[in-house]
Amino acid sequence: MRFYNKKHKFYCGIDLHARFMYLCIMNQDGDILLHKNIRTQPEIMLKTLEPYLDDLVVAVECIFTWYWIADLCHKEKIAFVLGHALYMKAIHGTKTKNDKIDSQKIAVLLRGGMIPMSYVYPQEMRATRDLLRRRTHLMRKRSELLSHIQNTNSQYNLPDFGKKLAYKTNRIGVEEHFEDPSFRKNIQLDLALLDTYDQELTKVEYFINKHAKIDDLSTYYLLRSIPGIGKILTLTILYEIHTISRFEKVQQFSSYARLIRPAKESNGKKVGSSNSKMGNHHLKWAFSEAACLFLRGSEKRQKYFKRIESKHGKAKALSILAHKLGRTAYYILKTGKPFDMDKFLNT
Repeated sequence: MRFYNKKHKFYCGIDLHARFMYLCIMNQDGDILLHKNIRTQPEIMLKTLEPYLDDLVVAVECIFTWYWIADLCHKEKIAFVLGHALYMKAIHGTKTKNDKIDSQKIAVLLRGGMIPMSYVYPQEMRATRDLLRRRTHLMRKRSELLSHIQNTNSQYNLPDFGKKLAYKTNRIGVEEHFEDPSFRKNIQLDLALLDTYDQELTKVEYFINKHAKIDDLSTYYLLRSIPGIGKILTLTILYEIHTISRFEKVQQFSSYARLIRPAKESNGKKVGSSNSKMGNHHLKWAFSEAACLFLRGSEKRQKYFKRIESKHGKAKALSILAHKLGRTAYYILKTGKPFDMDKFLNT
């Protein structure tokens, strides 16, 4: 966890919402100079902050509305801090909660050097990263439709389809599997939505592959050297990381990617784990997906996985493999060396 501890004349904590935001400005002595609710309009915000702009730092929680205020502060050369929402809640959770109190708490944490920092993702790459995230969301919706067809079939103990419904050509005549008109209509609805998802996802993936911008193309091809990591997964990982220099150690990267279970200790004893939602769940998904794809079409890799599975069970073995792939990706990006299968399987 990193904290912002630079000294300034004025500290501004903002409880940010979609239409309004509550500002609290403090000086170095902790005196409240301004406590005001204003509309989320750049010109109003700049006018309100104008008397304090000579040495001001602004902090907001990392919620969905932070993009515009980060860009505004960057443009106006105002120091900006993006606070980690979950860590901040753990630090300053109070019995009574409202916008006025929250803005003051943020200002107090900022002044005291106790505000946990989130990464301020560069403006020029946000749109593509968000499109990749949207594509993942749509893929999950598509998977839900496929699962619903299979579950409906199992619900009535009907014969197995015998083919993968993920492919469009294999879905021809699937609705005829069901005799009841209502169930048939239900499946027809799923199939119609699947066709739409297939068309739109194809367009989105083509657009991403054409317009994605990577500072160093070598990093793209280095990650592609890992079996199971294709074009979209590579772009997802690179855009979620942005730059590997953010992470000094592989443990920091593994924690950020949710590939490890944070341990809780007290008096020298382990008392379980917590904070499992801290980190980037998009990276967690990417490496979990890569672990499944890594095993396809290779007896050597499957044999390696079975050794892990015999000790830990399938679910934990997949988590171990995802963690190892994450560590491998980290070292590949750090050292600039491509994937080495023999080294991977022998460690």
